[in-house]
Amino acid sequence: MTQRRDFIKKSLVGTAGIAMGGLGFSAKSYGSIMGANERITMAVIGIRGQGNGHIRTWCSLKDNRNVFLKTICDVDEELYPERVKRVEEAIGTKPLTESDMRRVFDDREIDAVSVATPNHWHALATIWAAQAGKHVYVEKPASHNVYEGRKMIEAARKYNVRVQVGFQNRSIANVVEAMKFLHNGGIGDVYMSRGLCYKPRDSFGISEDSMPPEGLHYDMWLGPAQWRPYNEKRGHYNWHWHWNTGNGDTGNQGPHQFDIARWGLNKDEHPVNIYSTGGIYGISPKECSQETPNTQTSLFTYEDGKVLEFETRGRYTHGESSLDIKIGNVFYGTDGYLELNGSTWKAFRQREREPFAGSDKETSEVPQDPTFRAAPGGAEHYANFIDAIRSGSDYDLNCDIREGFYSSALPILANISYKLKRELTFRGSYEKFANDSEADMMLTRNYRKPYAVPEDV
Repeated sequence: MTQRRDFIKKSLVGTAGIAMGGLGFSAKSYGSIMGANERITMAVIGIRGQGNGHIRTWCSLKDNRNVFLKTICDVDEELYPERVKRVEEAIGTKPLTESDMRRVFDDREIDAVSVATPNHWHALATIWAAQAGKHVYVEKPASHNVYEGRKMIEAARKYNVRVQVGFQNRSIANVVEAMKFLHNGGIGDVYMSRGLCYKPRDSFGISEDSMPPEGLHYDMWLGPAQWRPYNEKRGHYNWHWHWNTGNGDTGNQGPHQFDIARWGLNKDEHPVNIYSTGGIYGISPKECSQETPNTQTSLFTYEDGKVLEFETRGRYTHGESSLDIKIGNVFYGTDGYLELNGSTWKAFRQREREPFAGSDKETSEVPQDPTFRAAPGGAEHYANFIDAIRSGSDYDLNCDIREGFYSSALPILANISYKLKRELTFRGSYEKFANDSEADMMLTRNYRKPYAVPEDV
């Protein structure tokens, strides 16, 4: 408890320092950091979708963090012209392009990389980068399975590199404030948290297998995943809804709210019991190749009996709570409850209908700069990563790989229960299930050489 409160206190101080100058340090704190003026040279691995956002953000940090985006890397060469143009317009320099991330890691000028590949590549890309001495910003979920997440932690520590997981809520002042409020007993003892992921999604259809399009390095795109013929409905973005490459919406949007739910419960551990159920509703399997559920309820119990609930709704639905939450969290304590929707939060005492604390009350210890009211994706989390590289301390990361791993493991464990259709007991100290070899096999995967996540990193 004390360690977590110290972490929150540190986060608040760090956030306030950033807010003092927009996205720049105050003169006093900036000048006290060794190497604060040295340029940090970056590369982005995976430039479609979220990777395009990474490009935009690193370019925006050119002046106030002295970040230089040297290289963009993607297995789909069709993306290069537009992304190169975007970088050149933003920073005045054309980036290099690469299709094989290993050549990026070989570049001694590159200090750090950000990984925005499909989920099945997150771990191996991070480990390879760490082995090459590169710091890593990796998208959520940290890994595609539990085994990979543990190996990412080992690699980060062994090679002494900073690895930040893209749980951007960790760097949003109002969210940090809400967590501090919970941890300080604002609604009493928090005994249950809920995560909500309500994102109606329509069928994306079905198609025949075909040859990969020209310019797509398909073998590299598959990487650690099992071989299968190319199919456009299992490729770009749709990879989320197939077990070979993704983790469904519970493991797509869900990890952000899983992270907040675990954070609010103040749990620095794995749950002991997991049960998840659901299915695919409103979409015919004859008309869509989706494998992952679009409706899923997951329940986790910790050793002390505290509960984490998570609900994924992929069809039409109302929001919940007075904030009409569709993507957010609710926390229940012995003296009341707290609602969190984006960066807006409200706390209620017992049966009272009017909030007594929240982000719109005069209770904040954090400067309410508009920068920090942004939804996940703002530059503050990326800036924090750069600051931690300069400080050389994992403690300065708002979401170190270990923190990100514990949150990422929750949807992964839920999906194992869902696929096996039964409740599971997990031994967190060993990261194995209790007397369940079938479930244990799903903590890792069969890797395709040479894209195997190694036992010894």
